[in-house]
Amino acid sequence: MTISMIGIDHDRAPVDIRALFAFTKKNAGEAMEKLKERAGIHGCIILSTCNRLEIWTSHEDGQQISMYQCLCQLKGIQDDSYERYFTARQDREAVEHLFYLAGGLKSQILGEDQILTQIKEALNLAREHFTTDSVLEVLFRMAVTAGKKIKTEAPLAHGNPSVIHQAVRYLKEQGYDMHGKTCMVIGNGEMGKVAAQTLRDAGANVTVTVRQYRSGMVSIPIGCSRIHYGERMRFLPNCDVVVSATASPNFTLREELFQNIILSRPLLLLDLAVPRDIEPSLGNRDGITLYDMDSFRTDRFSPEASESLKKAGFIVEEQMTEFFQWLDGRDVIPRIQEIREDAVQDLNLRIEKILKKTPMQDEDRENLLKAVDVAAGKVVSKMIFGLRDSLNQDAFLECVAGLEKVYEE
Repeated sequence: MTISMIGIDHDRAPVDIRALFAFTKKNAGEAMEKLKERAGIHGCIILSTCNRLEIWTSHEDGQQISMYQCLCQLKGIQDDSYERYFTARQDREAVEHLFYLAGGLKSQILGEDQILTQIKEALNLAREHFTTDSVLEVLFRMAVTAGKKIKTEAPLAHGNPSVIHQAVRYLKEQGYDMHGKTCMVIGNGEMGKVAAQTLRDAGANVTVTVRQYRSGMVSIPIGCSRIHYGERMRFLPNCDVVVSATASPNFTLREELFQNIILSRPLLLLDLAVPRDIEPSLGNRDGITLYDMDSFRTDRFSPEASESLKKAGFIVEEQMTEFFQWLDGRDVIPRIQEIREDAVQDLNLRIEKILKKTPMQDEDRENLLKAVDVAAGKVVSKMIFGLRDSLNQDAFLECVAGLEKVYEE
């Protein structure tokens, strides 16, 4: 069994390239089902976020599958030039990457929390579409465990790190204070709610747009106002800051919508969506400053970050060892079962010869043989799994191979 992944992220590709390969939740489910139909692919999970797209598969050893070509077919892309933006990993390298990722160690903002939730959601979506298998199931569950341990035992960030928090902090360092500013947040999904709450906490006056068909069902952060999405352009001239964070495949703010807009003050536009929500050309208009998902990247570490990274590395290594022990054990268990069956049969044949010469009722003899059969199976299992717990993996596998030879015909 081989574990493979192919991925594109914020380190290797700008937001417009990442947008070409992004999936909505619905599209990701359909794509996983199509990938699972390929011969030899046992399991498939798609992780699609604002900063990355990763396709994870488990398949037969030695099977050559071009996941990039599969992805291009799913997205209707006929251009090999994008392949240079992707990274492919297998087995140990892939597992290590996922565990570090779950701990927030490969995020645009080091130590951010959202990726852990996104990994859980990716696994749950694969379960809903019946595309995961035992290997990817255990791998992703153990990655979540690793991520939780890193966050509790080797915390890398303080407060609530996210793109909007990073944006507010960055702007404040540039001398732009949100206190008293009028802000509009387009989108009331998870990202939109976080953005609205963050701006409200920073002292801004926040208005959130909602769709009419949802307006009676949605909640907005306490202290924020709401308007209908269709009223956004009428409200926009009153704003100092507009944040757009939706899952829409279309622009929420387009150049043509600004033709009759007169701005009386400088306007900041923050585009926190992939694909983009705000038409990039708006950043060229006088009085408008446009930021996107890639505008707030930072390589600065806190003084204690290096020590936390070391601790995180130990946690990842520990969790990887546990995972591969499970994976190796998964492959060897059928072999152990065969050894146990052969050993029990051998013992029964020897005991049966003795019992035939022992005076007792046939029913008692049959019951005794059944009891010996169960007891022998438990003893053999205890001995073999005892070896597994006391030896390193290579030595244990050698012992298993040796025991198999004992009963070879």
